Amino acid sequence: MRIRATVAAVTGALALSAFAVPAAQAAEPKVPADIAAASEVVHADSGRSAFAGAVEGEPYALNATFSSVKVNNGKNISVGTTNLVKVPVSFKLTHGADVDIHADDFFAGIELYRGASFEESAFFFDSNDASCTDSSATVANCKATVEIDPFALLNEDAGSWKAAGFAVAFNGENPDEPNLDKVGVAVTDPTNSFKLQRFSKLTVNASPEPVKKGKTITVTGKLSRANWDDNKYHGYTNQSVKLQFRKKNSDTYTTVKTIKSNSTGELKTTVKASVDGYFRYSFAGTTTTPAVNAAGDFVDVQ
Repeated sequence: MRIRATVAAVTGALALSAFAVPAAQAAEPKVPADIAAASEVVHADSGRSAFAGAVEGEPYALNATFSSVKVNNGKNISVGTTNLVKVPVSFKLTHGADVDIHADDFFAGIELYRGASFEESAFFFDSNDASCTDSSATVANCKATVEIDPFALLNEDAGSWKAAGFAVAFNGENPDEPNLDKVGVAVTDPTNSFKLQRFSKLTVNASPEPVKKGKTITVTGKLSRANWDDNKYHGYTNQSVKLQFRKKNSDTYTTVKTIKSNSTGELKTTVKASVDGYFRYSFAGTTTTPAVNAAGDFVDVQ
């Protein structure tokens, strides 16, 4: 759940209506109740929990660690304006022989967060409860999914993110009102770093078609990216974009020239017609925006 306050963000059952957030950000990430309750416990000590200070005790250190964590198959995550992005995560969970990871009230997952550390994050998304398969009595291979809703993001969230693994054993305690002295918690932080990026689009149009050899071809296009503040696409301005060309029977593009997008993200340049082939624009990407290539536009040179 997104809390647009200076303190922190908390997943779980807190109602957004209780906080001052923009109307466009009223969406709530789809975190299952079980993992949300576990997240509440994990963050109780940091003040990021809904019941921080309202329940008794302090969790004990659970004998469990996370390793070999993979987030989105090792790739950065790009998010558009409307579609929910389901990010696969996997990890190895090593635990003590006395820890029953298959108990109904044991939960393990991955948290993706923006901030200096797990305890000091500005905002985060939790996975669902992981599905784990034992490889030995004390080691399991686990998989889960983190759902990222673009309506829960703001442009300031684009950039560097990290991941952490967390596990909670409730040991029969009521997840909504546990005695924390009887609850075990384990956190491995950080496990990964990656970029959360604003999805980009790039178009191209080369004309006229057909064209006589030696005549001028005008190549236009537009570079745009997702704006999470209003959930629309806007031109990405003043960015270097390469105009590339490949001959009709070739698989390789070569760079013809580099130009910059204008104040609305529009692209325009000219070249001389030589042989049949495809023109495209290519954007290398930035920290906040992924690389993208336009689909090639064929020009028949006569």
